[in-house]
Amino acid sequence: MVQPNTVRLSNHRLVDQILVAMLKNRPFDTHVHSAASTSTTHQLWSSDSVSDVLRSVPRFFFQSARSIGTQKGFRHRTPLKQRKLKEEAYKFRNNVLVLGPGAHRDPFKAKLGLNKALEFFYWVETHFGFQHDEITCREMACVLARGNTLMGLWDFLKEMSRRENGGLVTTATITCLIKVLGEEGLVNEALTAFYRMKQFHCKPDVYAYNTVINVLCRIGNFKKARFLLEQMELPGFRCPPDIFTYTILISSYCKYSLQTGCRKAIRRRLWEANHLFRIMLFKGFSPDVVTYNSLIDGCCKTYRIQRALELFEDMSKRGCTPNRLTYNSFIRYYSAVNEIDQAIKMLRMMQKMNHGIATSSSYTPIIHALCEGGKVIEARDFLLELLEEGSVPREYTYQLVCNLLNSAGKASLLDENVHERIRHGIENRYREVKKVKLIMSRKGY
Repeated sequence: MVQPNTVRLSNHRLVDQILVAMLKNRPFDTHVHSAASTSTTHQLWSSDSVSDVLRSVPRFFFQSARSIGTQKGFRHRTPLKQRKLKEEAYKFRNNVLVLGPGAHRDPFKAKLGLNKALEFFYWVETHFGFQHDEITCREMACVLARGNTLMGLWDFLKEMSRRENGGLVTTATITCLIKVLGEEGLVNEALTAFYRMKQFHCKPDVYAYNTVINVLCRIGNFKKARFLLEQMELPGFRCPPDIFTYTILISSYCKYSLQTGCRKAIRRRLWEANHLFRIMLFKGFSPDVVTYNSLIDGCCKTYRIQRALELFEDMSKRGCTPNRLTYNSFIRYYSAVNEIDQAIKMLRMMQKMNHGIATSSSYTPIIHALCEGGKVIEARDFLLELLEEGSVPREYTYQLVCNLLNSAGKASLLDENVHERIRHGIENRYREVKKVKLIMSRKGY
């Protein structure tokens, strides 16, 4: 009997051999048949191993060399924009810099990755008799979506939906495609995939509606997102909205309002967010901590502190426990308006109520406000308290306190042991960040 660890190790080696053959643009037969015995040929490929190969294609072929080691974040200074693939192709042909998700991507390498992924998908089926399932079909469709070959994507989905075994193109598959297309900046194409569900005999569920609403909100198309919400709110509709639907719109309104420079637009977006919040309560939904945090953060950043305090009191009445992010919004506001006593009061309340562990993000605004007010001793005390809590201050915060102590002639208030601990912690954090980036780049994140 073959041990499971041995089978898992052989699958990893097989996946690596296939990826090497793809990168070197060599045929698959000479690599796999030489490594596999004829007695175990039918056991070579499983759904997990095929998915591992397809999942690795975007990492090696679609990712630019400049983006290796970077982290994908969800915060953007400006809203995402709809990509225009024809303009990008024209710029690539004329050696013009392309900005956005497709920046610095090698079109020849991306085309090679798409061709090798399709070749591998059908090669496993014809040479080994592997029966593709819904998972492998979804991974192949995601490869085509990340490669920005939309015509090939629709043709592939049509072919999979016509197969005799059926069930290869499901609602979960289309929903995953909507999410991938939205991440690639192809929002109109994601909306097209949502409306073409019926073509593949799929019915959208609440998760599909929430995904496409989130994609539309990322580019600021709230008109279309609200149209889908109103459609879900119709009496007797098959997919009524849930708490996540409203939370997506509320958080998007708050984030988008802060990204606009127009005061009228900010007021309008925040009014829409509060209006949706009241609709949630009218329909009987119980807002969670994410909904409250989004509204409170938006109100604090736009200096609507009274509304933020009302929401904070409403959390306690409804039994929703605030967390560290809730208190950090108030701490940042009070520190920005130079009400340091109120910021310290919120910090002590969080520690007393055990609603979260105070970290560097909680102490940093207070320390900066104290430094701007010239309160050297208090800033030093909070820096030491942050260190005693097990967190490491940011390098800028540490240098700010040190410079203020030196200018005041009180550099001896921080002994050498404290300096050594902080510097050692900052260096360790740099190493950890580099290590995490390296691991994420290897895994394709």
